Amino acid sequence: MNLLPRIFQSIVAGLGRTSTGFARHVGQIAVLTVGITRSVAQGGVSLRMIFAQAYEQGIGSLPLVLVTAVLSGIVTSQQGGYQFSSNIPLYILGSVVTSSVVLELGPVMTAFVLIGRVGARITAEIGTMAVSEQVDALVSLGRDPVPFLAAPRVIAGMIVTPVLVGFANAVGVVTGLVSARATMGLGPEAFLYGARLYWHSWDLFYSLTKAFVFGFMIPIISTHMGLITHGGAEGVGRNTTTSVVFMIITVLVVDATFPPLFLN
Repeated sequence: MNLLPRIFQSIVAGLGRTSTGFARHVGQIAVLTVGITRSVAQGGVSLRMIFAQAYEQGIGSLPLVLVTAVLSGIVTSQQGGYQFSSNIPLYILGSVVTSSVVLELGPVMTAFVLIGRVGARITAEIGTMAVSEQVDALVSLGRDPVPFLAAPRVIAGMIVTPVLVGFANAVGVVTGLVSARATMGLGPEAFLYGARLYWHSWDLFYSLTKAFVFGFMIPIISTHMGLITHGGAEGVGRNTTTSVVFMIITVLVVDATFPPLFLN
């Protein structure tokens, strides 16, 4: 008889702890965002560090982003062609591939690449500095860690992510065209005709806006998780794993909110 009340109490307690932790993280990220904005407004962020982070995040991630874009274009083209029936004009495949890559696959797959390559690295890097008391040393020397550690990474992410998504979109569409030619016999003229037939200029803006938001969310979450790391090497590993989970969930939630906000 007492089992059900105890189970219910445990569920409520777990939900309470999860909600409290989530609210605490959101508040700390908001405070970090305000600090980054203040640092940028006061001109306290080094351009050299921004360029260094942009090079690391952008050039370093470009090969993997392009590989992902190639595979996205090929798979979308092959699956779209497989699902077409004989009474659907084949040139519609151009529209299917273009819309799928530009609106969804380009931004989201690029974000996943950046989560694995950039976000995890930032959390582990800053987390190691935190547990080895390097962050505390900066504070003791009168250096604010926000403009020194957080701001360059976040600004670089917002700059390079739309550029990477632009490359991913272009490569995904081109490889989709080549795959449609090789597997379905659809010529480039017919593919491009279908792509232009249902193309909206808003689609590209939508894709790059989504990329800009992802470029902010990934480094801000990873930086925050790095700064609050404690507990030595075990804490670095734990917070890096938690950071990756948070970033994936955030990207999926933000991606789900974009269509009702911007495509209606």
